[in-house]
Amino acid sequence: MVIGPESTGKSTLCYQLAEHFKSLWAPEFARQYLEKKPGSYQYDDLLTIAKGQLRLEDEYVINSVGQSFLFIDTDMHVMQVWSEFAFGKCDNWILQQIAGRQYDLYMLCNTDLPWILDELREYPDAATRNKLYRYYKEQMLNQGTPWIDISGNYEHRLQLAIDAVEKMLY
Repeated sequence: MVIGPESTGKSTLCYQLAEHFKSLWAPEFARQYLEKKPGSYQYDDLLTIAKGQLRLEDEYVINSVGQSFLFIDTDMHVMQVWSEFAFGKCDNWILQQIAGRQYDLYMLCNTDLPWILDELREYPDAATRNKLYRYYKEQMLNQGTPWIDISGNYEHRLQLAIDAVEKMLY
């Protein structure tokens, strides 16, 4: 599971890991949803996005049978952070999904990559990005799944992630 603030290389890392391990990766549903939605998103859209993310994830789980790994870009921790940061609250359904879903490893992408302009991104300033990163890190420290901090340039990030996945195998 790859999580972290926007523009921290989550999708790139998922793609690279899937290529390296000859496996699949599940993309972020929010991007698909927001690209089609006219106007700005509202609080209720986040629950719709969360449900869409899990449906997409479940489809990829079914399609990945026989694969060694499935790398997933974004989970309900991301939805919780997004909800609480943008609206000061999070739907209880999202919180229940966090408690009920199990993953083997979280890869938390740090904010040390340059922010890349994208029509769906909202927080280009370093202070906000770092605040969001600390929020994610606090979540990782307060849950039971192993996790690793992913930082450095793209090549270093990929190597850290590969090493963490391979460590799980032994």
